[in-house]
Amino acid sequence: MKREISATSETSEISIKLEQYDDIFSDFDIRPYSKRALSMDFLDEIKRATLDKNIGIELSLYVPKKMRDESHEAIIKERLAAHFKRHFHLLSDEKRKVKRKGTNMAIIGVVCMLAAAIIYFKDPSQSVFLSFLIVFLEPAAWFLLWEGMDLVIFDPKELNPDVEFYRKMSASNGNTHFHSY
Repeated sequence: MKREISATSETSEISIKLEQYDDIFSDFDIRPYSKRALSMDFLDEIKRATLDKNIGIELSLYVPKKMRDESHEAIIKERLAAHFKRHFHLLSDEKRKVKRKGTNMAIIGVVCMLAAAIIYFKDPSQSVFLSFLIVFLEPAAWFLLWEGMDLVIFDPKELNPDVEFYRKMSASNGNTHFHSY
């Protein structure tokens, strides 16, 4: 399986040379093209080529002339478009959930801090239970605050490259073309 990638910044075209249509799909998946999983190698090559591209990407897939089949190509175009759109929505939802979870954790951490402060300043001669509650709430508050902020600030950044890739590819929906070589 040979792949040649050319990505020019003026045209936002990504050209990939395939030996056969199966190069697009996972070797382990034997389902029809309309349902097959895409090859990680194929996706990685496209991902690398899109790093310096903006929306408006044209994906040109080159297949040997004798192997071209327009019915397969139509199915593959639909499959690619559906894959990119589905994964963009899945990753966007995951990013939102991570941010929401982090925000909730940080808020609960602040509430724990406020509870500890209220207990501490309400009665200086506290009972053993209230002293224990303060000892328990303070580390829990800091843990929840810092872990929550970590989720809000850093975890979404790890998802950004994948979200950006799938955003670009889903925005270029229908801009996949097959050519002969």
